[in-house]
Amino acid sequence: MDLLDSIMSKMDKPPSINIKQKKILKEQQKAVEEARSKEKERLNQFRKHIEDRINRFIQNVALMKKKFEPMDRVARSIVRDVADVAGLTTYAFGTEDVDRHVMVFKKEYPITEEELDAHRNGEEWDPEKAKETALLKEKQENEDIQRAQDLKKDPGSHKFLEKFDRLVGKETGKESARILEVNKQFGEVRSELKKDKRTIEETLADMRAKKLKKVHEEAEETSDKAETETETETEAEDCA
Repeated sequence: MDLLDSIMSKMDKPPSINIKQKKILKEQQKAVEEARSKEKERLNQFRKHIEDRINRFIQNVALMKKKFEPMDRVARSIVRDVADVAGLTTYAFGTEDVDRHVMVFKKEYPITEEELDAHRNGEEWDPEKAKETALLKEKQENEDIQRAQDLKKDPGSHKFLEKFDRLVGKETGKESARILEVNKQFGEVRSELKKDKRTIEETLADMRAKKLKKVHEEAEETSDKAETETETETEAEDCA
């Protein structure tokens, strides 16, 4: 007997499995196989159900997109696989384990990034509202371009407007800049010279308007002074 045989003889033999234990293991294995078979059948039935819904969607010329109910990851993968085979475009939206769902679109449907963003945010897509938003955005962009061009032509006005905004505020300035209308009941006498019937807000607006006028005069005075100094320097250079 060699060393290996000696060691093996001293080791405990593995416990033998009796008939009862074998029967339990066999039943467990059978239960697992039955569960797998049932799950496979369930998924096959689910796939047939999705195929039927996808086919009805394709045949309906009035529909261009379809939203499926929230599903788990496996079910969503079946929906997307069936849709891909049918030549449809698919997207998934929502939060996992909460409301994650699949939407399918026909290839000819002109889906935009704006619509995708709406679905990602959980919002209903409104084409008319989207058009209005696009028009407002385009208008704002055109106004920004026009303003940039105006500032490029007259950079001095840009500095004045910035100073004015810092002093009285943009919205207040707009209200203060309004011209007071003449009250025809009193001839040519301006309304601010009559008995003061203004509210506190109107009084403050007038005060800001006067302050705006003063700032404007100071800006013009500074500009005139700068031009005078420039002319003086030019004349001095010419004389030299």
